[in-house]
Amino acid sequence: MVKFITNLLKALNANVNPAEIAHAFACGTILGLMPKDNLLWYLVFVFILFVRINKPAYLIMTLIGAAISPAFDGLFDTIGYAFLTIPAFSGFFGTLLDIPFVAFTKFNNSVVMGSFLCGIVLYIPVYFLGRLFVYIWRKYAADFVRNSKIAKVINKIPLIGKIASSVGGN
Repeated sequence: MVKFITNLLKALNANVNPAEIAHAFACGTILGLMPKDNLLWYLVFVFILFVRINKPAYLIMTLIGAAISPAFDGLFDTIGYAFLTIPAFSGFFGTLLDIPFVAFTKFNNSVVMGSFLCGIVLYIPVYFLGRLFVYIWRKYAADFVRNSKIAKVINKIPLIGKIASSVGGN
């Protein structure tokens, strides 16, 4: 975990394209919100691994999304149920269930479908917030944090000092 945080800090401070980091935040949000016990989660996970994004940011955002998603299961259930009960899609969903292995995606679970839809809807706002975060970090926050008294005291801790020196803090 420390390695991922170090790599994310390196990317934030380096000349990495901000879009790669922002897309990683957005993709991590989609995956983090979804329940992990279905084939759809694994398909999305593998698909996103082939996309050019910042992998440490992706994995950290997935963990953050997984930590907060249980608080929104009621909302995901409501949204998923509303989508799955649209009469125009009932024939399509029935056909999907008849295809072998598609049922393992658990797309017909209202929480899975609701969290997947919410993740897709949140993709654009999270992307722009991620770009804004990278801009603010690089322009203002990185130097402020690096030169603060608290950071200097924390950097004296051996493990933290090693991480900071590998990131280029001191």
